[in-house]
Amino acid sequence: MDATTTPARLREAARRTVRDAGLPSGPPLRPTRRARQFDALVALALGIATVYYGIDNVDNVVVREIAPGVEVVVPRPTGPGGLVLMVTLAAIASGALALRRRYPLAVLCTVTAATLATPQSVLRLTFYAFVIAVYSAAVYSPYRVATLAALPVSVVLVGTSGNSVTPIVPNEYIALLILVPMAVAALGLRTWKLRTDEGRARLSALEREQAEALRRAVEHERARIARELHDVVTHNVSVMIIQAGAARKIMTASPEQAGEALLAVEAGGRAAMTELRHVMGLLTMADEGEGTDGEAELADTAAVPAPQPGLDQLETLVGRVRDTGLPVDLTVTGPPRPLPPGLELAAYRVVQEALTNTVKHASGATAAVTVEYGPERLRVEVTDTGGHPTRATGSGRGLIGLRERLAVHDGTLNTGRRLTGGYRVEALIPLETP
Repeated sequence: MDATTTPARLREAARRTVRDAGLPSGPPLRPTRRARQFDALVALALGIATVYYGIDNVDNVVVREIAPGVEVVVPRPTGPGGLVLMVTLAAIASGALALRRRYPLAVLCTVTAATLATPQSVLRLTFYAFVIAVYSAAVYSPYRVATLAALPVSVVLVGTSGNSVTPIVPNEYIALLILVPMAVAALGLRTWKLRTDEGRARLSALEREQAEALRRAVEHERARIARELHDVVTHNVSVMIIQAGAARKIMTASPEQAGEALLAVEAGGRAAMTELRHVMGLLTMADEGEGTDGEAELADTAAVPAPQPGLDQLETLVGRVRDTGLPVDLTVTGPPRPLPPGLELAAYRVVQEALTNTVKHASGATAAVTVEYGPERLRVEVTDTGGHPTRATGSGRGLIGLRERLAVHDGTLNTGRRLTGGYRVEALIPLETP
């Protein structure tokens, strides 16, 4: 079984290697304008130097002493043909370096071919371009498998193309000693750059996530404060408007009743200011500079915010609504027990918003408030009998805000007209088992 499966595994591994060689391990590098200009300058400078080297060595004969008393004549390319060959090879090898960042593997193959085609006696014509091409492929190529395969092949071919008579450097092994450490250093530099880029990308992503989380938190806080302001202002101002209108109508006929109505307006205004100061306490710190007397008063109050209203203040709320002339019955069933402040505030706002809508939209109606403490849930219901529709209009934001409040506590809000007339608002809030 091993004898049959081993060749199959080797063939599969070879197929995977060939397939992976054509897959990039990262995005292709897009050189900046300055990088392209630098590469073009390097290609131009090296091209000028190597072309001059080729022209200067045409028709030259070099005599080298390879041993004491033993000399070898090394002819170099001669005639117009030799000149054209050397200039062409120098131009191809050097000019290809202008694209060494964008197409590093193609540049390496091109320069390697030019180096192998260079006559043994003038290998320096393309050797330096080959060194730069090897470095560029190791650092910039996104095709890591293909690069790891091409680099040693190119280095071995060029390193063994010389001989003891016409070496590129003192002997044929110096090329390997130079190029292999350079390739290793280039690979290490590329790995470091990739890790640095990945770290920078992760840091940027984290900063974006933190900014998005901060934006969502700010939006959530603004929505919460907007709900608080809506509930406070809408209820109290609606009650005050009705009381002030009643006082205006009976001021001449019944001054005493008008005075009671104005006292109710004053009480509603004080209640509104108390709750507004609490909301402002969410925004203002006691040590925020100096301002007007009113601002200073709000800041002083905000330093120790008043408790948020809860179910124990429903009787006061219902009493203020009764003062407007709307009969309201309050019924509490089940044994009351302490609940989380946020949950009690949500239930209180349900009653407040429902009674405010009744005062605004159903003149002459009667209302009933029911609070039922169950073993697993709190039920709050506000109903009215319907009355004479008024011109008051609303945006519907109040009920939307109630649903958002209750959703925080996994509660639900049901609203709609009753079959017997009037309107019904019911909130169901899950409770922890006592």
